[in-house]
Amino acid sequence: MTGIIAGLDIITVSFASGIIGLLFAAYLIFSVLRREQGTKEMVSIAHAIQEGAVAYLNRQYRTVAIVVVVLASVLWLALSAATAITFVIGAVLSALAGYIGMMISVQANVRTANAAKKGLGEAFKVAFHGGAVTGFAVVSLGLLGVAALYYHYKDPFMPIGFGFGASLISLFSRVGGGIYTKGAAVGADLVGKIEKGIPEDDPRNPAVIADNVGDNVGDCAGMAADLFESYTVTIIAAMLLGLASQDKVLYPLALGAVAIIASIIGSFVVRTSSKEKIWAALNRGILVSALLAAAGFYFVTKQMFSDLKLFYAALVGIAVTIVIGYVTEYYTSHSRSPTRSIAEAAKTGPATVIIMGLARGMESTIIPVLAISAGIFAAHYFAGVYGIAIAAVAMLSMTGIIVSVDSFGPITDNAGGIAEMAKMPASVREITDPLDAVGNTTKAVTKGFAIGSAALAALSLFAAYREAAKLTAINLFEPNVVVGLFIGGLLPFIFSSLTMRAVGRSAFMIVEEVRRQFREIKGLMAGKAKPDYARCVDISTKAAIKELVLPGIIAVAAPLLTGFILGPEALGGLLAGAIITGLLLAITMTTGGAAWDNAKKYIETGKLGGKGSDAHKAAVVGDTIGDPFKDTSGPALNPLIKVLNTISLLSAGMIVAYHLL
Repeated sequence: MTGIIAGLDIITVSFASGIIGLLFAAYLIFSVLRREQGTKEMVSIAHAIQEGAVAYLNRQYRTVAIVVVVLASVLWLALSAATAITFVIGAVLSALAGYIGMMISVQANVRTANAAKKGLGEAFKVAFHGGAVTGFAVVSLGLLGVAALYYHYKDPFMPIGFGFGASLISLFSRVGGGIYTKGAAVGADLVGKIEKGIPEDDPRNPAVIADNVGDNVGDCAGMAADLFESYTVTIIAAMLLGLASQDKVLYPLALGAVAIIASIIGSFVVRTSSKEKIWAALNRGILVSALLAAAGFYFVTKQMFSDLKLFYAALVGIAVTIVIGYVTEYYTSHSRSPTRSIAEAAKTGPATVIIMGLARGMESTIIPVLAISAGIFAAHYFAGVYGIAIAAVAMLSMTGIIVSVDSFGPITDNAGGIAEMAKMPASVREITDPLDAVGNTTKAVTKGFAIGSAALAALSLFAAYREAAKLTAINLFEPNVVVGLFIGGLLPFIFSSLTMRAVGRSAFMIVEEVRRQFREIKGLMAGKAKPDYARCVDISTKAAIKELVLPGIIAVAAPLLTGFILGPEALGGLLAGAIITGLLLAITMTTGGAAWDNAKKYIETGKLGGKGSDAHKAAVVGDTIGDPFKDTSGPALNPLIKVLNTISLLSAGMIVAYHLL
């Protein structure tokens, strides 16, 4: 190393950056908690949401802990004690990142609703600060975890167990949280909006608290665990591919450290008091963070290497991030033509809404896939396979600001629900509604980012697997490879089927319970009696916990069975197939689902007949179908393809040895 960097220890810089990120998150927590919560009724509603979210997450983690202990024991016996220990550390930190995010989210929601009484600027600030806690907790804990393990073991292979632990928690959080939130949301919408004709978040709806709880355990805790995993496994994969030199092993950590500081600075430019500029303010934070990170990447690369090829590869990752963000916003914002075309289709009924939503979701894959493909070519041109890994690291280095923008969504959604249930003035809903609408877009953009980064991260892990399995090529003319390819391509569809069916079963139980309460609780529809919210929360919790185990077992077992039965080349085929179909299916589902949601919200602004019209009822059907698409099955494919890759990477040595016997 040369210049200023020569006098610094990158591990120390990584520690310092991670600690600064955590201190910034602590400052944001203080800035949120010092705000007033509002009336007793608002506090009571918020407490019910908080209680349900904490109860669910505690039960989920208790269930997952059993799986973690079993797998840690297997890793201890099959590989090493160190691998088992790092696996547990990865699982614990991933769970902690999600827990921190959810806890501040359920505190920020009521404060955002109360701040809306003072104006949009104040409500926006509280919601963004609450979301930013999650963002900076994710990247700071992730960077500290990987840096600490590398510092202790001095071996980039050791953090692979850490990545597997993070991947497993991500998978369970995404699946369980997604089933919970969408089972409750679909049940609430089908009875409340369609059958009873009452507004969203109406306090008479028994499922309304469960719906609001779901926003936190799915969109906040689930997304936090998802991107914690993406962030850490991408850095680990790049470190493995950089084993040719010490500088290349440490370079990914340096990029992560720089980006945390850049994102902290970028967060200070996120402010607005205009309804029309909410997304622009959030996007400004992303762009400023990206520009500052790029400047930092240039400085670090200049000091560490004799040329700038790796800097150019890093720029490719940032460029792909920005392109995917703009494309997702275009396809999901209610002010854009794709979403409005779905709304227009609602004039002729639910069938045309569904057809148009599916069509737009499929169409939305074109530019992201082309952007990722161009990014792969460009990064490889500059620095080979390692350059692709660095592009992925640069992309994931933006996780802090991206997750901040994402977690803004569930906070504003909950704020609107609290305002409705507490019967706050219409002027408050006039502020929370546009925040919520943009929140749908931010969640969609983040899912687009998560999917795109998952593809690049999985490609980096795939390259690391190739090295670990000592594969020089994968021959597509070999029957075993073709079988592996088909199995891999099939897995995202089977996985999506399981999660969609789980949402359907959960929603069925919620619908039956909500109908029962409307039927049996006298005066409920007239607003003279209080529904049993806790019963719906309990149903959603039990359904989600019950349904999350089988998809997890499939994700772990499929690559092991394929590798040991068909061989390492067939397992390579499985990974390739899963990456391709997983990417395409995830983009289709998440973007299409968000477009359905915002098409409904577009009609609710008074267009095409407004709330209660036939077009609105048709749009609600589309939104109901889109819910499990965008918040359960689509996002859960990200951790799926990375679990497949990390378990393959961990077991590569054993699989090769087995087939050499």
